[in-house]
Amino acid sequence: MSSPYKRVLLKLSGESLMGDQEYGISPKMLQHYADEIKQVVAEGVELAIVIGGGNIYRGLQAESSGIERVQGDYMGMLATVMNGMALQSTLENNGVFTRLISAIQMDSIAEPYIRRRAIRHLEKKRVIIFSGGTGNPYFTTDSAAALRANEINADVILKGTRVDGIYSADPELDPDAIRYDRVSFDEVIKSGLKVMDMTAFTLCRENDRPIIVFDINKPSNLQRIIRGEHIGTLVD
Repeated sequence: MSSPYKRVLLKLSGESLMGDQEYGISPKMLQHYADEIKQVVAEGVELAIVIGGGNIYRGLQAESSGIERVQGDYMGMLATVMNGMALQSTLENNGVFTRLISAIQMDSIAEPYIRRRAIRHLEKKRVIIFSGGTGNPYFTTDSAAALRANEINADVILKGTRVDGIYSADPELDPDAIRYDRVSFDEVIKSGLKVMDMTAFTLCRENDRPIIVFDINKPSNLQRIIRGEHIGTLVD
């Protein structure tokens, strides 16, 4: 089945790698994501991934630990590189060719970010994993996802979460929360819906980059989206 998407950016949170653990990386979750990604690669789609580092360290934790915010943000960026290395290793073990790219130069373990080189990897059907955030403090990995998606001209940003879309309130706290199938950028702002941080969201809005928020933990959801099925919530 042909896909309506040629090039996709998948945003994964670091917390998603924890599974049932309180912190760290769950081998079970790593394998789950490798299986999901391998299905997408088999569809012939060009796939880039941005991964967070919240399972290891959050820059905002710096304030309570006495570490300066900028220093803490850099520590968070290094955590994303660790997650990227773990995901790369699992994908390679499953026969998926990858390239790990870091916004912070560390040539021994990752390629530096060069836009044309990244696009060439995608054209050769290699999965690229963007790590190191944007390489700058005060920006989240959501912002990195929006930035890279625009730079590589991705057709869509797929934001994998623990819930099956965007709700009027947190469905884990409010049983009466209403789920949206499709919502406009303007409505997200008007209603104060939690999709991405405002910097990331504004980048997507200004460049007409659609976002799909979906449950990444449900098997084959990613593949079904790639095949054109309506899964999760579409923001456009």
